[in-house]
Amino acid sequence: MRHVISALVHNVPGVLSHIAGMLASRGYNIDSLAVGETEDSRLSRMTFVVVGDDNVLEQVRKQLEKIVTVVRVEDVSARDYVERDLMLVKVAAPPGRRSEIRELVEIFRGRIVDVAPEMLMIEISGQERKIEAFIEMIRPFGIIELARTGRIAMVRGNGKQASGAR
Repeated sequence: MRHVISALVHNVPGVLSHIAGMLASRGYNIDSLAVGETEDSRLSRMTFVVVGDDNVLEQVRKQLEKIVTVVRVEDVSARDYVERDLMLVKVAAPPGRRSEIRELVEIFRGRIVDVAPEMLMIEISGQERKIEAFIEMIRPFGIIELARTGRIAMVRGNGKQASGAR
């Protein structure tokens, strides 16, 4: 089972390497990881995607909660949430094929963010399956370079964190 975990952490040097190292040393694989400052510059939000049963989730959560720089931990995937990935992709785009690529970009609600004589750079955001579907559709044109973020997620509605979160 796929779990999306959000950890609010103190925004201090070394916190990312400390947490990633702790998880790796215990044999937990991180499928996705995204980190960014929150509305409070003293705090960052780390969003992890880990795969495993409920025991794996509970162990990851307990290990995270032991770390001094961790303020709160939440299993976002246990609640109603929104998640997004971001991708930038450079695609071979000779002038005669640009309209086809532009149509695909529009269908997937992406944006062309850079144009060169034989290449377009496209930005797409959305759920993982949308990103994967776009990659498969654009692959025949020739992917030159591709970069993706890790998943970010937030619980829907008013609450910032679950009541049981640390």
